[in-house]
Amino acid sequence: MLEKLGRSWTWVLGSAIATLVPGILILVWPEGTLHVVAVLIGLYLLVTGAFRFVGTFAREDHGERLPGLLLAVLYVLGGVLCLRNPLQTIAALSLIVGIVWVVSGILTLYTALAARDLPHRGFVLGIAVIGIVAGIVVLALPSESARALTRLLGLWLVLLGVAEVALALAWRAALRRAGIAGSHDPARTV
Repeated sequence: MLEKLGRSWTWVLGSAIATLVPGILILVWPEGTLHVVAVLIGLYLLVTGAFRFVGTFAREDHGERLPGLLLAVLYVLGGVLCLRNPLQTIAALSLIVGIVWVVSGILTLYTALAARDLPHRGFVLGIAVIGIVAGIVVLALPSESARALTRLLGLWLVLLGVAEVALALAWRAALRRAGIAGSHDPARTV
């Protein structure tokens, strides 16, 4: 049954719709998407803090409890701050991404410059410079970068969804030409 379902063009179409709809929602409501992400991160931190708090009391050695309790409090405080001002959460995450991109770019640049026999050295140098520039832009404009990245994600999902719709329709046409559309279409076997 699962084999028939997986070969069905309607299954591919369902996957396309599952990709396309979130992409459209992200493009239509980018601010809302960022807000939801920030709230989910805040809830994750709160729940993790609660689990860590309870988990510290499962330890037999009382000397190990203090670091666990401090970590649990840190998680809960982080969660409260995320929920208190979700846009600050997004800006903080953007800053982390910017720092990672700059550091990664610098390390990649160093590797490309230090290793003279590196294959595709020019390509690696280019990637390093792009990483550094992208990181600097994100660090300079964290909130705006998060919005831009959100829009790019939405655009990517829409394009991927449209490509999957085309694939599903091409699959359906191929099955019809082969005269086996009914045998692999679960909608027709009902």
